[in-house]
Amino acid sequence: MFEQIDINLLRMASFAGIFLLMALLEAGLPRRELRNGRLKRWPTNWGLILLDSLLVRLIFPIGGVGLALLAVDNGWGLFALAGWTGDTSRIWPGLVAGLITFLLLDLAVWFQHLASHKVPLFWRIHRVHHADSEVDATTALRFHPVEILLSFVWKGAVIVALGGPVEAVLIFEIVLNASAVFSHANIRLPLRLDRLLRFTIVTPDMHRIHHSVIHRETDSNYGFYLSVWDRLFGTYTEDPEKGQQGMEIGLGPSLTPRAHSFPFSLAIPFLNIPGRRNGGKDQ
Repeated sequence: MFEQIDINLLRMASFAGIFLLMALLEAGLPRRELRNGRLKRWPTNWGLILLDSLLVRLIFPIGGVGLALLAVDNGWGLFALAGWTGDTSRIWPGLVAGLITFLLLDLAVWFQHLASHKVPLFWRIHRVHHADSEVDATTALRFHPVEILLSFVWKGAVIVALGGPVEAVLIFEIVLNASAVFSHANIRLPLRLDRLLRFTIVTPDMHRIHHSVIHRETDSNYGFYLSVWDRLFGTYTEDPEKGQQGMEIGLGPSLTPRAHSFPFSLAIPFLNIPGRRNGGKDQ
């Protein structure tokens, strides 16, 4: 299967498709009126996205799917220990292994996101993502290069430790990228649809709360795709205190106004700025 397709091309095509769709919906059905528009924010956001992509390709050219292939071919991981050989020709064992792999990878990403707020060192790096003064489709991939590399190491370690179906890893990576863009998109969904979707997946209104300047709101809604983890572990917030239109996005006056600068965004993890050091906002 994987010899006949270009994995990177498939991922790029899926990302481009969902991003274009969300960008069009943001223009036609915006949820919030942006105080800082695309021309002010997108050059820095896209600069970080391109830099991150280049570094990952250079340092980890094998990718997550490549690691999954290595694990299955060499009999690594928990599934191999449990007696699963990597054979997906038998539908039920393959589907069960794939579903478990997908769920555990999503949980691993949720846990990583939680740690990025709770561990002071990780929070310093993760601030780059939260420093954006608005939340839209580009915010989904606005991360410091160090965080992107650490994220790949963590995700890769989980992939190898599981040794699950390669197809499940590929599907997860495509879904993760698409859901990140969707959950950050500045689009208006009908309220009933938003509430219905939230029983399963993270919606833009749900995740936007996580980017609030209010600490207890930022310290919630960590999910990227499945919403169940926040409900299960008590980190779910239904609505922002000031409403979707009134909530303030970013890290407050000490960081947010300067985060439109590409060099400043790269420097954020190394700045000693007064304020909370453990999962909070810099005031």
